[in-house]
Amino acid sequence: MTAPRLASVESSSIAAIGYNAAERALWVQFVSGRIYRYDDVPQATYEAFLRAGSKGRYFNSEIRDNYTYTPV
Repeated sequence: MTAPRLASVESSSIAAIGYNAAERALWVQFVSGRIYRYDDVPQATYEAFLRAGSKGRYFNSEIRDNYTYTPV
């Protein structure tokens, strides 16, 4: 499990996100400071997340209930 560099994003709920393409792992840091790793996430999903106008809305509709996750 290799943590990618997390990029800060503008969001009221999400502080930063990162992606490890080799592992297809999305890392999400919330404003609470908690970090979660989401497994088997396609790179296109990560890229759409980066482009989303509302990171929180995209996370809730496309990621939260669709991928297994592990707190890190």
